[in-house]
Amino acid sequence: MTVDSRPLTEHTAHSAWLHDDAFAALGSRRVVVAGDGALTGTVAEEVAAATARFGGAFSRLEVGDGVSDAELVLTLSPPLVEPVETPMVSTGSTGAGTADESFRLTREAGAVVVQAASDAGLLHGLFHVVRLGEAAFDGPDADETHAPATDLRMLDHWDNVDVHPVMGQVERGYSGGSIFYDHGYVHADLSRVERYARLLAAVGINRVAINNVNVHTREARLLTEDLGDVVRVAAVFRRWGIRVHLSVSFASPITLGGLDTSDPLDQDVAHWWVRAAARVWDAIPDFGGFVVKADSEGQPGPFAYGRTHADGANMLAAAVEPYDGLIHWRAFVYDHKQDWRDRSTDRARAAYDHFHPLDGAFSDNVVLQVKYGPLDFQVREPLSPVLAAMPHTRVALELQVTQEYTGQQQHAVYLGPQWSQLLGFRFWDASGGEGGSPTVADLATGRGKAVEDPGTGTWRKPAGGFAAVSNVGDDEFWTGHPFAQANLYAYGRLCWDPALDPGALLDEWAALTFPGTPSAVRDALHTVLDRSWETYEQYTSPLGVGFMVRPGHHYGPDVDGYEYTPWGTYHFADRDGIGVDRTVRTGTGYAGQYPAPWSAVYESPSTCPDELLLFFHHVPYTHVLQSGSTVVQHIYDTHFDGVARVEAMIGAWSEVSTLVDPHVSERVSERLAEQLRSATEWRDQVNTYFFRKSGIPDERGRRIY
Repeated sequence: MTVDSRPLTEHTAHSAWLHDDAFAALGSRRVVVAGDGALTGTVAEEVAAATARFGGAFSRLEVGDGVSDAELVLTLSPPLVEPVETPMVSTGSTGAGTADESFRLTREAGAVVVQAASDAGLLHGLFHVVRLGEAAFDGPDADETHAPATDLRMLDHWDNVDVHPVMGQVERGYSGGSIFYDHGYVHADLSRVERYARLLAAVGINRVAINNVNVHTREARLLTEDLGDVVRVAAVFRRWGIRVHLSVSFASPITLGGLDTSDPLDQDVAHWWVRAAARVWDAIPDFGGFVVKADSEGQPGPFAYGRTHADGANMLAAAVEPYDGLIHWRAFVYDHKQDWRDRSTDRARAAYDHFHPLDGAFSDNVVLQVKYGPLDFQVREPLSPVLAAMPHTRVALELQVTQEYTGQQQHAVYLGPQWSQLLGFRFWDASGGEGGSPTVADLATGRGKAVEDPGTGTWRKPAGGFAAVSNVGDDEFWTGHPFAQANLYAYGRLCWDPALDPGALLDEWAALTFPGTPSAVRDALHTVLDRSWETYEQYTSPLGVGFMVRPGHHYGPDVDGYEYTPWGTYHFADRDGIGVDRTVRTGTGYAGQYPAPWSAVYESPSTCPDELLLFFHHVPYTHVLQSGSTVVQHIYDTHFDGVARVEAMIGAWSEVSTLVDPHVSERVSERLAEQLRSATEWRDQVNTYFFRKSGIPDERGRRIY
């Protein structure tokens, strides 16, 4: 590996998965780029830089003539993928003129041709060749067509224009300040945003929302007097095939327009949004749409006027429809001011209760954005039943790349395995097989058989897509912990193809980020990251109980931290047992929100998966799990095992740390040391808490305080 000995400063940024050496295979060959278009120009710039660096040759043509001696041709061509003639419910527009992003790669005798119907597809084809490296040219003859699973592959930034007095410049951000904003202004120098856009394009992201879903007063003005700055940001992303969106406040007609209401059925309100949308699209013709968090955690919404979420979303959808714009309406709606004494109220039920009755009521250009679990991005939750309960609604699966509840990028936790597991879950099949019922990925992309009649497949579910909270900031390594880059990489690649193997994606990321290093580095990365999600779960909250974090900042253990607060995140531990009864028979009824067979599986503690037992059931500490261990012994064992695993992670990294860039090595070592300190604290606090509650000692006699 070429080690860059220059110190990283606040003005530089780690190359992440676009290290110069990752372009060596492409850059050492004779390459032709043929065709015209803005993104074709971006492709040509990438190729020109790579061939200049590695001694290859580059030619730019308007058409595909004169390419017979080229080793790689990247060229525009007629459409590659014929539309599938399948009867469908209306899916509406994909938004703002989405291009065909597919590409075809052919290889014959070591010569490679990448063809795409659009320059967006050509850009994706370029980065596919970069990922393959020498294998792009050395493999057997091939003819492959690659296309994304969905047109909507989005990242939501929770960046604040002003520094929020509690949340700071980036809410739930663990990587420094914002790459967009600095104390009330958009950065004059957007070169960091340009590098970021390039990274996203390389993994297939095609949309970004650039401000916090909690829209404060200053951020709301991006829609009006600060729109010129959004134009500047959009111009940077446009060069990389990425469309910009804004989070907007439902109360904007009041706070920005001087009206006395935001009632979605008020004509003056609707007209205000029509004029606002016209201004935005006039300034940014390829603008993507609006993201809305309404009636959630204090944000304004239609409930104030006795209206439904469909009323609110559809009013906005009508305003953006002439421009093929989208409304991303978040389903994260629940009572955050409930009485902790009231066991009949269950935060987990809320999204289903609010939105399931509205299925089919949303306009075609509304995308309901649903968190993967019913609570809040916990290390272990069941899949949100809303994903299965909206067969006539465009639903996007929302993930969290920033590690709010999985170590906040202080801990090495690779989330690819978690996301892969979620994407492959089948609501109508508990056998774990490859049956015909749709996966969660199918429900998000519209590619699966119909939910209501999976046997006939006479129509398909409307296509939604994927969205996630970004994990980058102005930290020199983008993500604070260098290994957290792997999460952003895996998210983008799984959006493109949800069937990809997370272990293979880790190999891709490692090869691009640490090119030329010995295989021992790759092996060590697998030792550290392959089971890191499971490891984090082991030393934190057990058996699906969730939370147990310090209120406010959500870092570190606090078993009772949220137990007596209005936020509705309880574990109900007492001297006899632990867990939340969410059964239909005796509890909150949440288990009944799932279709068969999972409703029955979750209803009984004898069939409920161990890892979710305490999410669905209150059981004695002596309850025997399917693993054969009791609940309390499982808690003791996993917390000791989790710390031991972190110690092994540190040992594996220390053996190869001198083989990578010393700046990366130093940061990783610092973060691993903090992970061990934190894991030890988690182990000791959680084990002590349950020993004192239950009075049951560890059968192995280990020290519990």
